[in-house]
Amino acid sequence: MRVAAFALLVAVDAASAGSVPSFETDIAPVLRTRCAACHMTGTEAGNIALGPDDAYENLVGVASPTTGLVRVTPGKPEASYLLMKLDGTGLDAAGKGKGMRMPLGAAPLPEESIRMIRDWIAAGAPRN
Repeated sequence: MRVAAFALLVAVDAASAGSVPSFETDIAPVLRTRCAACHMTGTEAGNIALGPDDAYENLVGVASPTTGLVRVTPGKPEASYLLMKLDGTGLDAAGKGKGMRMPLGAAPLPEESIRMIRDWIAAGAPRN
């Protein structure tokens, strides 16, 4: 737990430095520590694998098979289903959203982490 908290703080710290958040050093650690345990293979609820080797390909420009909503729409955080799930607004998503706020059964991500993900998407969701 301490390692996960440390990784999360380092990621948030790097993103707040004013540059575009990096997928590899800022976003992926959050996904790995807070999401991948329940979304490792893609056969779990939501049909998404968020492990280190699969996360980017399963998020950016990919529609959720359960809702049809695009998980990450580069340049459009307000249209990205991932943020809706993290914000707890997924059920309001054009009447198509499903499920609960993520991470399920755990505390919501810190607002700084959600803001970092939002900034990364707004910057075009680069694979950097």
